[in-house]
Amino acid sequence: MMTRITLIFLWLPALLFFASCSDDNNDPVDPTPDPETKELIAAMDLSQLPEIELTNPTFYDSENNTKDFLSIVKESGVNTVRLRLWVDPANEHSGFNEVKTFASELKTKGFDIWLTVHYSDTWADPGQQTKPARWSDISYAALKDSVYAYTQKVMTEISPDYIQIGNEINTGFLHPEGNISDQTYQFLELMEKGIQAVRDNSSTAKIMIHFAGLDNANWFFNVVRNLDYDIIGLSYYPVWHGKSLTNLKTTMTNLSETFDKEIVLAETAYPFTLDWNDWTNNIVGLDDQLILPDYPATAAGQHDFMERIRQISFDEVEKGRGFCYWGAELIAWKGPEATDASPWENQAVFDFDNKALPVLSVFGEE
Repeated sequence: MMTRITLIFLWLPALLFFASCSDDNNDPVDPTPDPETKELIAAMDLSQLPEIELTNPTFYDSENNTKDFLSIVKESGVNTVRLRLWVDPANEHSGFNEVKTFASELKTKGFDIWLTVHYSDTWADPGQQTKPARWSDISYAALKDSVYAYTQKVMTEISPDYIQIGNEINTGFLHPEGNISDQTYQFLELMEKGIQAVRDNSSTAKIMIHFAGLDNANWFFNVVRNLDYDIIGLSYYPVWHGKSLTNLKTTMTNLSETFDKEIVLAETAYPFTLDWNDWTNNIVGLDDQLILPDYPATAAGQHDFMERIRQISFDEVEKGRGFCYWGAELIAWKGPEATDASPWENQAVFDFDNKALPVLSVFGEE
């Protein structure tokens, strides 16, 4: 029979534990960064750089000195590199081994790693969220297990600082099971599996949920409001998402305040010219795709647009953490007559002679 003294000793650890959980410790953590200490995320998506570098291009800094790409952007102030991750791509590019190797190289150079996990073998975006072929015929229960196991592998072997559960998941991901409109509950369950894998394997990685555009963003983040994540990510391109930077600022402010989250621009870009440097059709090539007259398609216009983006996404939105420039590396790397190369060379951060453009100075501004 237990004595009273025995019972006291058995209960003492639990009593001490509950006593240590004071009201102060149970207060919710305010996600609003301290304006005096919050750190800017000055990022570039460089997902295609490993493929581009196979052609041995020569890059020049703003003083016309020959340097490697990563040295130039690091010296300019870029502190984070975003990489897409596909499950089983048609070739090795953006596959697990390439991303793991490239991420390791980037870490040795001092960059933080931001992974956008597509949970697909190819591009995942609002128009398509196709399951990887290896998961195409498995049960829903097995799909949930696969999402957990795959995300766990990402966390243990690549160990990113920031991780997106899905890319531009306006319509959900892993269709049809994870379609946000038709299968809302399953979409949330699949998201929870990815999130759980991150939390179980890292105490420091920040989880991002990424929506493309401004319209319907409030509806979307209301759907995911009970998920355990850290950062709201938005894509913003004037050609697709409107030409009002005032609307961008208002949307970022309202979302971050309504859902009490830090917020970043996960994707943005702007042209420095409307000319072409190869025969691949460019996505932006007309004046009516620009914000005129404030931001013409010139080197100065590209710089000024990104300077305003930085101001909004970090300085002016209280919970804003910064921005990521998408396609910074997408020069015309296959030559001037390639029809299957870059649709983005006029929006890269190097000109048609591979010289660093003024926009790079925005990343290191104080």
